[in-house]
Amino acid sequence: MSLSSQRIAIIGAGTAGLAVATLLARQQHQVTLIERASALTPVGAGLLLQPSGLKVLESMGLAQAMAQYGARIDALYGDTLSQRCIMHSKYADLSPDLHGLGVHRASLCHVLDQGLAAESHQRWMDTTVLAITERSNEVILELQRGASGSAAVKDQHAFDAVLIANGSASTLRSADLVRFDRQYPWGALWSILPQAAPFDVPLLQQRYHGSHTMIGLLPSGSTPQNPSQALTSFFWSMPVTQMMQWHQSPQHFDRWKEQLIKLWPAAAPLLAALTSPQQLIPATYRDVILKRWATGRVGIIGDAAHAMSPQLGQGANMALMDAHALALALASARHGSWEDVWADYHQQRSGMIRFYQTMSRLLTPIFQSRIPGAGWARDIGFPLMNQLPWLRREMALTVAGFKTGWLSAEP
Repeated sequence: MSLSSQRIAIIGAGTAGLAVATLLARQQHQVTLIERASALTPVGAGLLLQPSGLKVLESMGLAQAMAQYGARIDALYGDTLSQRCIMHSKYADLSPDLHGLGVHRASLCHVLDQGLAAESHQRWMDTTVLAITERSNEVILELQRGASGSAAVKDQHAFDAVLIANGSASTLRSADLVRFDRQYPWGALWSILPQAAPFDVPLLQQRYHGSHTMIGLLPSGSTPQNPSQALTSFFWSMPVTQMMQWHQSPQHFDRWKEQLIKLWPAAAPLLAALTSPQQLIPATYRDVILKRWATGRVGIIGDAAHAMSPQLGQGANMALMDAHALALALASARHGSWEDVWADYHQQRSGMIRFYQTMSRLLTPIFQSRIPGAGWARDIGFPLMNQLPWLRREMALTVAGFKTGWLSAEP
């Protein structure tokens, strides 16, 4: 069996979908990118590209393009209301050349889209996948073009393989593959603000008050639409059940903002740009564990395969590394079968994905919960760990996205 010039459908034009489409198109496969939205208009706050994700972008020849829209991040810093340092994880603990990159989600999408635009591929926008039917030698997608209703057009297309990359809430995953799928009880309100001192520094900064209050500020570079305006992403932790009520009670906004500035007085100049609750967008997160990430001729990558809490900031990085690993596996199995591709892919990705899912699940309650003593344990334990060189290095490896297991890491 030959896996050269395969007809491959990729469902979802997010980070994972755009990246894997580019890599597979470069291998001369017949790539079709299918996206439900009518245009690429990514919605979301800034994100932190870790050294692991930047390494993939470099291998794709896109690191320089990404750097022009990003803000260099040298460390993750977290303190308490009393300004006691709880976390200070520096990339320099691994290598003086390592750093992260704070970026706007739209900028990452733009760079990946530009990379894909240079390759031969088909792109079907405003198209919804209604069903996936696998046969012995092909996969049939039932599609709906356009909005639902009388104007919608339904048809079917056959492919040699399909990659599901349409996010954490995907309904296309086979139920037989899903081991666990739930929404985290805590999410965040976020907003993109013009950068202001003293937060124009290469740090992701967080402030904690117990485990129930967390503020985050991430320098997020700029966007292609306005490259001269430096931006900062603002995050405010909140239980999901309170989000709707918060947006429906604008009279509480001024009181909330006063509370926010009391928690972090230095942030007052930055937060002056927040004038209404409508500027704050709710974000929720899922915890998704699959038994495996592929079967037959259908694979699952990115958040659709392994959604996790953003506590370790690994979502986009995992998506990029999935795309890179899958492209390597397909190139290696060119004269084999799709079963060979998935075996190689699982071998490359299983250790890292399982480690980060477990760590995210363990860490999230000490930053976002009302568990008695959770914040206290964090405030005692993290500074102690930071004093031990081996643990400090392990924390840096974890943040950088290099861990492949509890006692292993990428070189």
